[in-house]
Amino acid sequence: MGTGHRAQMYVDALLGSHADVGEIVALCDSNATRMDYYQRRHREAVPGGPDLPTYAPEQFDVMLDAERPDGVVVTSVDATHAEYVTRALARGLDVICEKPLTTDAAGCRAVADAAVASDGELVVTFNYRYSPRNSAVKQLILDGAIGDVTSVHFEWVLDTVHGADYFRRWHREKARSGGLLVHKASHHFDLVNWWLGDEPRQVSAMGALRFYGEEAARSRRVGPRPARSHGAPGLADDPFGLDIAADPRLRALYLDAEAEDGYLRDRDVFSEGITIEDNMAVLVGYASGALLTYSLNAHAPWEGYRVAINGTEGRLELAVVERAAVRTAAAVDPGVTPDRDGGSDVPRRPGAELLVQRHWEEARRVPITEGSGPHGGGDALLLDDLFRPGGAPDPLGRRAGWRDGVRSVLVGVAANESIATGQPVRTEALLTPVS
Repeated sequence: MGTGHRAQMYVDALLGSHADVGEIVALCDSNATRMDYYQRRHREAVPGGPDLPTYAPEQFDVMLDAERPDGVVVTSVDATHAEYVTRALARGLDVICEKPLTTDAAGCRAVADAAVASDGELVVTFNYRYSPRNSAVKQLILDGAIGDVTSVHFEWVLDTVHGADYFRRWHREKARSGGLLVHKASHHFDLVNWWLGDEPRQVSAMGALRFYGEEAARSRRVGPRPARSHGAPGLADDPFGLDIAADPRLRALYLDAEAEDGYLRDRDVFSEGITIEDNMAVLVGYASGALLTYSLNAHAPWEGYRVAINGTEGRLELAVVERAAVRTAAAVDPGVTPDRDGGSDVPRRPGAELLVQRHWEEARRVPITEGSGPHGGGDALLLDDLFRPGGAPDPLGRRAGWRDGVRSVLVGVAANESIATGQPVRTEALLTPVS
């Protein structure tokens, strides 16, 4: 359900590395051109086979009746996740849902009720849990390396390639994405919830649109700009432009699909209509008494994150540089491709460092063994867990269920409410605590 960019990881797995354990039986999307893109990939992978049946969103239930799938993968616009998740669960189907699980408290309540009543399993794809560096943090906490956790400081910075991309597309509208505190930060809140094995109870937050958007651009005297990147003069030299015609995948999924629904994938990041924040600070109190201080910036010159976890017996620090610098004026791929160049005298280089320091001891570096592919090999591990379950027990408990999805979203929803009201928000006021 949903055949945009996020669908490709699952489609490629079921057509390639995991074709032995499952097959795609239908596609569902509001745009036929986007479905055609994956239809072509299916023809290439299954030469001579029949085309996949395709359905519009209003035919979702018709599709389930006709195709009788064992499960549904939901990768549609965030605000629609709860609708398709609950309808599939009501039929007892297994559901794989891209994060965030939903975007508001009502969606959380609906999903929780549906999941409790269903025989189907709901899995939320938090691939950051499977990244070796983040798994190493979980293992250290389980091993008691720093005692009982008392507080966490988590700083995430998105650079002016990746960060800007959220302000070009539908994610710029909080009603559709929940804002970055739901769409993006649900990953990060889930990591902290998982690392601590704890429940968030109270949230306070502040946030603003300080860099992107029409008003911020005007205050910095940013000159007149085109409404979109495609066809704009000087695109090659625009650090905030996106040439979707130059990338075959983006062209097929979005530029070629515009005639059907008018959706523009490359709107100017300094245009009107942006309702999400680009600078956010959040304070979370947990049931155990642990505290989280979290910040997110979407216009940094580099990309990565820093985490410090304090415990009763010491401190753990994780520093990750995913992209050390944005060196080109305009980038086709808004995803993070870690730099591997740069001399030894460059002070910030791609990589990860994990340190543990117990009281009255020197700090020690913890080795991180990363695999190939996105997130240090984490995506491949996630796909195996999704499509080849039932293997060896996972002592880290990386497979995320509906409770994990709800808890991560509730932090972002509460933070959004706190930004709007200026008041702290109790998560149980949004939803009965999930047990």
